[in-house]
Amino acid sequence: MLGHGHYLHKWEGRQRVIDRYVSDLGGIDATRVALVGGKAAQLGALSGVEGVRVPAGFCVTTDAFRRVVAKAPSLDERLGRLSRTDPDDREEIRTLSADIRRTIEEIAVPDDVATAITGALTRFGERAGYAVRSSATAEDLPTASFAGQQDTYLNVVGPDAILRHVGRCWASLFTERAVAYRRRNGIDDRSVHMAVVVQRMVFPHAAGVLFTADPVTGNRRVATVDAGPGLGEALVSGMVNPDVFAVRDGEIVARTIAAKQRALHALPAGGTHEVAIDPHRQRQPALTDAQVLELVRLGRRIEAHFGRPQDIEWCLDDDGFRIVQSRPITTLFPIPESDDRENHVYVSVGHGQMMTDPMKPLGLSVWQLTAMAPMCTAGGRLFVDVTRRLASPASRTAFLDLVGRGDPLVRDALETVLAHDGFVPSLPDAGPPEPLIVDAAPTPIETDPAIVAELIERNRTSVDTLRRDIRSKSGPALFDFLAEAFAEHKRALGDPLSLRVVMAGMEATWWLNDKLWEWLGEKNAADTLTLSAPGNVTSEMGLALLDVADEIRRHPEVVAYLRDVEDENFLDELPKLAGGVEARDAVEAYLDRYGMRCVGEIDITRPRWRERPSTLVPVLLDHVRNFEPGAAERRFEEGRQRALAKERDVLTRLRALPDGDRKADETKRMIDRVRTFIGYREYPKYGIITRYFVYKQALLAEADRLVRAGVLADREDCFHLTFREFHDVVRSHRVDDRLIREREEAFRSYHALTPPRVLTSDGEAVNGSYRRDDVPAGALVGLPVSAGTVEGRARVILDMAQADLEAGDILVTAHTDPSWSPLFVGIAGLVTEVGGLMTHGAVIAREYGLPAVVGVEGATRLIRDGQRIRVHGTDGYVEIVS
Repeated sequence: MLGHGHYLHKWEGRQRVIDRYVSDLGGIDATRVALVGGKAAQLGALSGVEGVRVPAGFCVTTDAFRRVVAKAPSLDERLGRLSRTDPDDREEIRTLSADIRRTIEEIAVPDDVATAITGALTRFGERAGYAVRSSATAEDLPTASFAGQQDTYLNVVGPDAILRHVGRCWASLFTERAVAYRRRNGIDDRSVHMAVVVQRMVFPHAAGVLFTADPVTGNRRVATVDAGPGLGEALVSGMVNPDVFAVRDGEIVARTIAAKQRALHALPAGGTHEVAIDPHRQRQPALTDAQVLELVRLGRRIEAHFGRPQDIEWCLDDDGFRIVQSRPITTLFPIPESDDRENHVYVSVGHGQMMTDPMKPLGLSVWQLTAMAPMCTAGGRLFVDVTRRLASPASRTAFLDLVGRGDPLVRDALETVLAHDGFVPSLPDAGPPEPLIVDAAPTPIETDPAIVAELIERNRTSVDTLRRDIRSKSGPALFDFLAEAFAEHKRALGDPLSLRVVMAGMEATWWLNDKLWEWLGEKNAADTLTLSAPGNVTSEMGLALLDVADEIRRHPEVVAYLRDVEDENFLDELPKLAGGVEARDAVEAYLDRYGMRCVGEIDITRPRWRERPSTLVPVLLDHVRNFEPGAAERRFEEGRQRALAKERDVLTRLRALPDGDRKADETKRMIDRVRTFIGYREYPKYGIITRYFVYKQALLAEADRLVRAGVLADREDCFHLTFREFHDVVRSHRVDDRLIREREEAFRSYHALTPPRVLTSDGEAVNGSYRRDDVPAGALVGLPVSAGTVEGRARVILDMAQADLEAGDILVTAHTDPSWSPLFVGIAGLVTEVGGLMTHGAVIAREYGLPAVVGVEGATRLIRDGQRIRVHGTDGYVEIVS
């Protein structure tokens, strides 16, 4: 103690500097991330958890990093260049990052910083071995772990070596992988600073990683332990395979013991080296069963402390387990909140609506308030709880059959969950489940086009009344009005006649496909029989843009001007050009009818075409280039003639069969029925989105009033409030700015999450499998939704505004909703990662006669832009030709 006291007395005048540049881990908590970085903050918090032992050490703070960087003023200019570099220019990023790293490594550690570090080493043992580890301010965060992005050095011995490796950790903030990771997570390089953890080495018998939730399935009740002999770096680097244990409810439920030929150990003088493991020990588990269970209990304690599943690095020495790191598992999809402890099964709404991107809070809440079924949220997505439907044998079979017709992957995922013994109990007396639109009873209905016309007129009248009445509403009265409007919205959506028409069209489609396969051996015959079916508002929208292109094509000055459009005011500029008035009027007329649409349109916060008309410009220019005048009318008539020819062919072949006249008559009735009703399938969604734009315009006008009053900083801040929260802000004229910023950050983080088709209350994410053996080796399997085979160039497009298509191209994308329909008229085939038999992309592909395969897992990753592919729309698979 005399030596320690002497140290404090000797350096009493420099104590402020030492505190600024060095902080003991035991004195750090989770609130000091800006000073010590994510890793050190987590370690400090871990030190306070009862029963958790963290190796002693200290942190070199971000103030030390800033002090060093300040010695190289040129770094700021280079960081500016790095921030402006195209994220896809890997070579430029690699060059700039390497230059920045070299500059930092060459900076001499300032004397006062070096003194602080060596002083701390004196306290903890100057000649001991240390782990020197990065701790960036954007590291081990709830939304981005940054695992492995910066550097760690093991068993560093001596002050000079420690100082040198601290400098290397500082420089590792700009490894190419770290810069790329920050780009993917939307983090500015200049906003991140580096602290460095210096910790006493542990020389373990075994080490590894504990996940308190299964990182593959997401199941929160299953913990997994990876373990190996010696230092854990051997596992992290892939030098050896780990033993793997799965633990559920305090019991080891699975184990894999690897052959361990090598291990990594520390050298007395510093550094590490590989050692061979005796052959008779290579198959021995790195941990006993008792040690595995003890480790998992420790992990559950850590998980409870941080309030979320953890990725924990651990070591085992003679004194037991030491925890050297704990970070959130950021890849797990969140679980919907529930007010009970029962098991629940949730089905994704986004997969059915062809929009699996995250939604903002206002969008989520408005959809919930206007939907026919109760919905819950998680990870910025919507889910329906189907537990009661599955629990009752009376409803389970019919529900699975209906789901399976639309998307066999959802059915398979649900059956996978049902196979988990006891997870969904069988409850015959569970009572009536909550209603879903798909439960509409198929009450008989006449095949009469007047029924469709009546429904469309009802919707037009209702929307006109909404537009008229909402104009005079503002303040709290607007929200009271909208509550009533939402009730009318649901009434219109649940109109029994409308549901019967939708179901009549779908059932006629299924009947034709089933019967013509049974009688004629013809797959998906309804695809051709429904070509150019009348009254489909979505397919009409795609063809109508061809008519707009016809007008624009007549005016070369307009075409040239549109090639350089960069803002949303271009329509105001068009009248200055020859033919610009006519071109503007054509676009305006299109927007009057379809301007409420956009990509991801179920989220009311998404910008509509009317708000961002430049979105349509690339598609218009493609149409001008790729089509001749009058293409819309020709395309529709060609489809109609193909459907009529198919009808004649089918009926002729049926009449040649035994009992052929009856079969032909029944088929003719079903063809008439499907062509009468199938087009209406798209109209209810059109009605929903039309209403949504009316709601949105009124809500944004209210947000503008709040901006003028100084309540909101920006009109779109209201998007990060739920509908009821927005209402409260309007009433009180007070807003929680911190909540809005937190919601913004959460929304950004949700983009990194992939929503599953089915999710359980245990957190298990299930996407289902096709379980088919009738496709060629190497083919990508999907769901056949529009018959035919086509070969062409794949265009992988994730943003409709970036489309650049030529005739004959095949569109490959994640998902399509009705707003993508204008692209469909210019392509030869369609491949999507998400979709079902009756989702909008499938319906429009059939309308246009495009061979289409949907539900192809990983299509945008496995198919490269420009590759030649062959789409088998009848059999449901895609081949990569070259």
